[in-house]
Amino acid sequence: MVNSKRSEKIFAYLLVAPSLLLIFLIAIWPVIQSFYFSLFDLRLNDPTKSSIHWNHSLDLEQYLSSYPFLISALDNEIKQASGETKSLLKDVQQHLQEVDQKIQEDQKAKEMYDRAYDKVFNLEPVPEEERFITIEKEVAIEFDQAVQQIQEKLLPLEGKEILLQEKRVIGLATSLQNVVVKPNFIGLKHYKDNFQDTRMWKAIGVTTVFTVISVAVELVLGLGIALLINKAFFGRGLVRASILIPWAIPTAVSALMWRFLYDGQNGIVAKYFEEIGLVERMSELLTTGLGAMFAVIFADVWKTTPYMALLLLAGLQTIPNSLYEAASIDGASKWKQFVHITLPLLKPSILVALLFRTLDAFRVFDLIYVLTGGGPANSTETITILAYKVMFSQTNFGEGSALSVVVFICVAIISIIYIKLLGADLVSDTGKK
Repeated sequence: MVNSKRSEKIFAYLLVAPSLLLIFLIAIWPVIQSFYFSLFDLRLNDPTKSSIHWNHSLDLEQYLSSYPFLISALDNEIKQASGETKSLLKDVQQHLQEVDQKIQEDQKAKEMYDRAYDKVFNLEPVPEEERFITIEKEVAIEFDQAVQQIQEKLLPLEGKEILLQEKRVIGLATSLQNVVVKPNFIGLKHYKDNFQDTRMWKAIGVTTVFTVISVAVELVLGLGIALLINKAFFGRGLVRASILIPWAIPTAVSALMWRFLYDGQNGIVAKYFEEIGLVERMSELLTTGLGAMFAVIFADVWKTTPYMALLLLAGLQTIPNSLYEAASIDGASKWKQFVHITLPLLKPSILVALLFRTLDAFRVFDLIYVLTGGGPANSTETITILAYKVMFSQTNFGEGSALSVVVFICVAIISIIYIKLLGADLVSDTGKK
């Protein structure tokens, strides 16, 4: 008996395993990757930080494009120099050669060094996988100190006509500054900086305001539309189909359309809003913070209310007509039928509709990005738009990944709140029945 139950459990876990694996790959794994990238200072506009570096490494291509030619130039200068200048140049050359020998002490590093040297000598690019070699932290520090000391010794000679090839020697010495790539692991620094950044909190505030207002309005309007099209009347099918048109239009196209309608000179909607007194001037809709927020909320309500109505309509159609007939016989008014029958039985549909729409609204990007771009003065910049700007416009993938994780945390909190607060009511109602 025990073995039979154990076999059933194992079989059940095997049946659920593909679903859990799919959820992990689609939902959890990208978040784990984003969190991993957020622990590094990843910047695509900086070659030394364009990839993950756990250890100190040396950019062989840049190093070998300068070091051999600097040694050769120093040889020529030493031959022509005399006195203190000759001694100084010899010290510089010797110091460089000592550090170079330490770089080649490891056999594997030496092999990569030689291959990279051949590539650079033949004016060929060094493959990315062979471009960097790992070096000890002590060697990296010594190299940086050597380059700094060399510059301190050579820069005083600039402009004194002591060196025959002054610009070449000093230029090659300067080019060695950034050949050592330091580890870019910074831990939770991005999160610390973001949580101290007023711009992120403002973006979260804008996102929250947009989400609360738009979802609340969509729920009220969507419920009204759902109640209307749930009734039997002539042409109901055509009305249902036409109501879904705004939701069927791609969001980017919808946003572009509303941008023309809100135009401060020729926008029809902006003109109507000015005439009825919603705005003083047509241009205020997209050039002021309050006007821009109203504009994006109005556009989102227009587009997404049909989706809310569709979800609520599906819930309304599961309520038996016999309940309304019995309530009508008992003398219940339409309002009492709505309060005591429709709303309680519609709770599951309302939960689903609110959950989906709240998550969608909190993650809004394309509508606002196309309509206002987050402006004016970041007044409509949501957390997702901020993450996009940091990650792609500034090419700061580390900080952008941290902001993406913050978005995931906010979405997870919203989901937990809905499930705990509304889901508990649904369970208790089911238990009573």
